[in-house]
Amino acid sequence: MKIFEVNAKSASYPIYINDSFEGLLSAFEKAGLFGRKALVICDSNTERLYLDSILEILGDNFLTVCHTSFEAGEKRKNLETIYDFYKVMAENKLDRKSVVIALGGGVVGDMAGFAAATYMRGIKYVQIPTTLLAQVDSSVGGKTGVDFMGGKNLVGAFYQPEFVFMNTKTLYTLPEREFSAGMAEVIKHGYIIDKDYLNMLFEKKAEIKELRTSAITDILYGSCKAKAYVVSQDEKETGLRAILNYGHTFGHAVESLLGFKLLHGECVSIGMMAALALDLERGVITEDDYKAAEGLLKYFDLPVSVRGLSARDIHSQMFMDKKTKNNIITLVLLKTIGEAYSDSSVGSEEIDRAILKITGE
Repeated sequence: MKIFEVNAKSASYPIYINDSFEGLLSAFEKAGLFGRKALVICDSNTERLYLDSILEILGDNFLTVCHTSFEAGEKRKNLETIYDFYKVMAENKLDRKSVVIALGGGVVGDMAGFAAATYMRGIKYVQIPTTLLAQVDSSVGGKTGVDFMGGKNLVGAFYQPEFVFMNTKTLYTLPEREFSAGMAEVIKHGYIIDKDYLNMLFEKKAEIKELRTSAITDILYGSCKAKAYVVSQDEKETGLRAILNYGHTFGHAVESLLGFKLLHGECVSIGMMAALALDLERGVITEDDYKAAEGLLKYFDLPVSVRGLSARDIHSQMFMDKKTKNNIITLVLLKTIGEAYSDSSVGSEEIDRAILKITGE
């Protein structure tokens, strides 16, 4: 089992990476969470696959353990579902000493974390991410929230978990499409933070796709270390942390306009190609670099373009992004491969040309 610390300004906590749930109970004990009321929040998929195992592991070490679930999917990532969580929490008399356990992918983790952050003005919570996207990205760093009025994660809070526990074996039950979606975030980390890590992804792409344990552990450790470094420097996205949104402003617009028919990671992949088009136009990367990125995303069965949406609609939807201020869109671009920055000076015509690269209009 690999263990390392995330050192955010508001809290420090461990991330555990193992090939089973062995060590999970010990993680609860080390966090001082025994003897409390606990609520496990999961979706319909993780309820079926893992809930019984988690309840058995928790055993009699908590005052009470209750659970709730919702139909899996981004469409349930809203305040109505949060309201359902609050009802369960109140009915089971959870108090300020209680703990919420998020068992699932990014939607589960984001919503469970938001419920924990706001119930009684904040109670403790734990992340047990079961998808690749959640393990390499959304479970680390304390971003919680829900979608609202077509805006992706428009309502939320920064709220750090007590610990994150990853079981690599959960990826074996993951649909191939979900695994591919997570690879978009993995590849993103290489482009914005660590070129050596990106080179490793190119070199070990076959091993990763075959879900070899050593390769999977490498990408979980590499991506989480990269994200933990950024979060330690900038917990609440006032500066450096914004680079983690590479491709996301374009991608979130596509995701919302399609009514979440594509997975988040699939939209990030499309958005990255738009961002890379800007990098190419500005001479930061070469045509070969652009084609290599496109090839790597395609290797992991990720889309690199979208049909059925107009460039005009995508550009308009980008103004709903949280990074947009005073009607100025801020984009994350590359200084060089392995280093990124935020740019608020990208012109409308540049943005339109980048969007046209992904729509084929």
